[in-house]
Amino acid sequence: MDKSTISLIIPSKNEAKNLPRLIHEIQETLENRYDYEIIVVDDGSTDGSVQKLKEIRHTGCHRLRIFKHEKSLGQTTALISGIKAARGEWIVTLDGDGQNDPSDIPLLLSYLLDPFKDDRLHLVVGHRKRRSDSFVTRLSSRIANTVRRRLLKDQTPDTGCGLKVFSRDAFFALPYFDHMHRFLPALFQRQGGKMISVEVKHRSRKHGQSNYGVFDRLWIGIVDLIGVLWLQRRTKIPGELKEL
Repeated sequence: MDKSTISLIIPSKNEAKNLPRLIHEIQETLENRYDYEIIVVDDGSTDGSVQKLKEIRHTGCHRLRIFKHEKSLGQTTALISGIKAARGEWIVTLDGDGQNDPSDIPLLLSYLLDPFKDDRLHLVVGHRKRRSDSFVTRLSSRIANTVRRRLLKDQTPDTGCGLKVFSRDAFFALPYFDHMHRFLPALFQRQGGKMISVEVKHRSRKHGQSNYGVFDRLWIGIVDLIGVLWLQRRTKIPGELKEL
């Protein structure tokens, strides 16, 4: 594992039309600024996404690495697969639908790559303050974020933003469960780490439709929220350990 490498992880399902633009924008933003790799984990797509990714790699994106789940296992598992394959110490996640703007990545990275940062800062989360979604989606997300923030006290206005930057090692110290990617701020804080939210841009989806419905998010989120609350209450973090 190379601590100077930035690993971008993109979980993707049926985003063949959105991926070329997204990968091109990542290259434009990061080339000649960082040593980086782009890892796309295809989560059982049926729209020819893998072939499109191979074409992108063949036409000059030598930093692109492609992985595939033969059947859809969900966003969290796709993220885990990508992070396990990553060669870098610092992980950047973003959604495959193109709604996250890659031009925000250097800003988020700057907090973790700052040599004077607090060593306990393990996570930087994007905050989509001006969202380009439907009214129903924005309203349901606002309600869910409010409930989650009050119960978990994770101090995060927008935990659902796909654009996040964190330490690979710190991530693997977290408990694993399906949909855990929605609760990363609370989980990192549960381990004694710190996080900050940074305002980022949000764009309309150009092609296709979301793989999640409003009610899917609602019911799954309630069950997971109860589980995370239980984890918080069962965790004991020791103070500084001194050898005698």
